[in-house]
Amino acid sequence: MVMRKFIEFSQVNKSYQSGEIKTRVLKDVSFSVDEGEFVVLLGKSGSGKSTILNILGGMDRASGGTVFAAGKDITACDDKAIAAYRRDKIGFVFQSYNLISGLTALENVELGAEVCKNHLNPAKMLASVGLSKKKNSFPTQMSGGEQQRAAIARALAKNPLILLCDEPTGALDDANGKMILELLEKVNASMRKTILIITHNASIAPMADKVIRVADGRIEGVMFNENKISVKELGD
Repeated sequence: MVMRKFIEFSQVNKSYQSGEIKTRVLKDVSFSVDEGEFVVLLGKSGSGKSTILNILGGMDRASGGTVFAAGKDITACDDKAIAAYRRDKIGFVFQSYNLISGLTALENVELGAEVCKNHLNPAKMLASVGLSKKKNSFPTQMSGGEQQRAAIARALAKNPLILLCDEPTGALDDANGKMILELLEKVNASMRKTILIITHNASIAPMADKVIRVADGRIEGVMFNENKISVKELGD
């Protein structure tokens, strides 16, 4: 029996076809992640890191290779199975928050929770990110940092095994960005969620257990932080 990592990409390729032009976005990408690890995928815009995240999250399909995640070969899943995987195993946090403007903070979190069988209590998840007093506020009544914390609460309410964060601090100022990173650090430590963050910001790399560098659709290198530092120490 082959023992696999919690997440394992093996020779993954991704190409897009536009007319007669074929663009190869991922080129034989291979890496692994242990359960409970905090991982940063680091690379410039256009390097392929978002495509990696989308394939892992079940929002896109690999053109070749295999992706094993949370006990499942997701490259072998049909559309129904990949939808169930995305619903039950994955939590997403986006740069643009993606909250529904006509719903309150609590209603946004409830919406994320209600699609899953083993969801967590939405009000408790809002409290865990410090937003109990904002539960009846609409997104336009919250700051960017508060909206992102609500988005994280929504993702956590699903009780996912894997939390995927796409430039979660990209639209925030330094103070709010650091607050979001501290929150993700806390989630990783207290809830033992496996977290992958994609970013072009190398300054956050020291807080990760593992840093995967992506360049031109390939894995340029993998670095382990044996003595990782806390968010509070970043930039000091």
